[in-house]
Amino acid sequence: MFKNLVVIVLMVYLAKEVGAQFSFEFIQAPITDTVKFNHEYDYIIIGAGSGGCVMANRLSENHEWKVLLLEVGDEESDFLTDVPLTAAVTVLTRHNWGYRTERNKYSCLYLDGGVCYWPKGRALGGTSVINYMVYNRGHRDDYDRWARAGNKGWSFREVLPYFKKMERIGIEEFKSSKYRGKKGNVDVQHPGYHSKLLDAFLDAGKDLGYEENDPNDEEMLGFSQIQATTRRGRRWSAAKAYLRPIKKRANLFVSMRSWVTRILIDPKTKVAYGVEFIKNRQRYRVNATKEVILSAGAVASPQLLMLSGVGPAKHLQKLQIPVIQNLSVGYNLQDHVGLSGLAFLVNEPITISETSVQSMSAIFSYYVLGRGPFTLPGGAEGLAFVKTPNSTLAKDYPDIEIVLGAGALNGDMSGSMANMLGIPKPFVKEVYADIMGKNAFSLVPIIMRPKSRGRIRLKSTNPFQWPRMEANYLSHPDDIQTLVEGAKLVHRLGESSSFQQYESKLNRRPYLGCENYVFGSNDYWKCCIKGYTSSLQHQAGTCKMGPSHDANAVVNPHLQVYGIDRLRVVDASIMPDLPAAHTNAVVFMIGEKAADMVKETWS
Repeated sequence: MFKNLVVIVLMVYLAKEVGAQFSFEFIQAPITDTVKFNHEYDYIIIGAGSGGCVMANRLSENHEWKVLLLEVGDEESDFLTDVPLTAAVTVLTRHNWGYRTERNKYSCLYLDGGVCYWPKGRALGGTSVINYMVYNRGHRDDYDRWARAGNKGWSFREVLPYFKKMERIGIEEFKSSKYRGKKGNVDVQHPGYHSKLLDAFLDAGKDLGYEENDPNDEEMLGFSQIQATTRRGRRWSAAKAYLRPIKKRANLFVSMRSWVTRILIDPKTKVAYGVEFIKNRQRYRVNATKEVILSAGAVASPQLLMLSGVGPAKHLQKLQIPVIQNLSVGYNLQDHVGLSGLAFLVNEPITISETSVQSMSAIFSYYVLGRGPFTLPGGAEGLAFVKTPNSTLAKDYPDIEIVLGAGALNGDMSGSMANMLGIPKPFVKEVYADIMGKNAFSLVPIIMRPKSRGRIRLKSTNPFQWPRMEANYLSHPDDIQTLVEGAKLVHRLGESSSFQQYESKLNRRPYLGCENYVFGSNDYWKCCIKGYTSSLQHQAGTCKMGPSHDANAVVNPHLQVYGIDRLRVVDASIMPDLPAAHTNAVVFMIGEKAADMVKETWS
């Protein structure tokens, strides 16, 4: 099944061997793995995802502070993870947790196993090592909404300096914007590839009344070329941005393959004083004299809190876990979801597929010049933020995002993309029976302000067992209706006059399980969306930030866990509501802001 994929990987490897002198990322020395531990450190950071990497960098700027960073994974495999186009391949590596949710009656009904697929990062850099690298930070009202809910200090005006601090914009026409940063750690660039397909997409947006824009500037609504966290056409992960430049700091200790099993909290004083973890089959207990910082993500952070006695009392008591602090840990789970699999056929080779990129010229162009189709993040080339006719949101706030894919699943000859999404083999065989390998592109509608909420809860007291992941996507009827309107919009967009120069036409073979509905009807789209729900892996909200009067809040606006001293959460789990953003950029911002909060506390 993976014959074509193997060919591509081998060609990339050969090109890398010849062209390595042009790619400084490949020749960087590895980060030293700590194997001998002190009894105590000033700060212990759990998880080296985007939030944890930022915290490790910023806290170790004070050379008097000793900082220990614990990560259950190891270093990213540059050879496998650096190439943006093959992002779907990363889910096959050891860097992916490969989570699967519980079954539910609202979504993912026809995916393999009837469950939703959650690839999550397990490496230095966390999910930034396996994500699609799309850079977007959301609408100003996202953060003003946080502030209006009582989270003082989190308005757009107050978080913008941190977005600018972390960003190094590499797009010339955006460098003069007051909203963009120029000297940060995280590179943001356009892919080194611009096709006729993108031009048609931008023109189609103008026909709908939308301008070509920078969605990270003043106006979010519009169509644009995608922006990605890449440098010279290669993935720029959190570890590359924040850890590798400081790997020689004597006060920073990075320990890989270290599985944290518990946060040590004194049940009487309710002070977090250390962590317990397993490395090389040996159990360690290490103390933190200042703070424990939990940055394990929206799944593992609530899991660790509950295992440590912080969470819903009834749930913990049922598992016979002594309750140290009763909080709504694990609730408020949110995510951005959409519909994948739509394939628009065209009459010219303006699209890309696994077969079309199998040329030495494309690969050498990538490794020598950092250009060409291999620089497209997961094959995505364009982005649009739009409003559907029935939207009740503010007039300048999008309820749907549309991602333009330079290829479609009918060109996924290896099955790597379908495997990542959990799409069954019979679906590919039947739905694309007449069009396998033909020129086609995709449009993916994604809901921006979901109302549905899920939950993370423990299955047992075993820290090595996944928690129960209850996505509950589309459980709120407004979400399914918004996505139906989004599907109808992309159908119209893909067959609009701007694409007709290529005779663009949506594949008419119905999705499996939806054959009994009239193709293109509301009921048909409902069936497709509920059956083949696609997550953007933006899980958030499970350790909700809120003021003291918010009964559902887990952390305060300084990200300190309520009722527990010297314990902070710094990752996507603290978001009260999902912003209309690709959350990696938001977590970088959260990390930068949290680091200043910690410094202010202990200055």
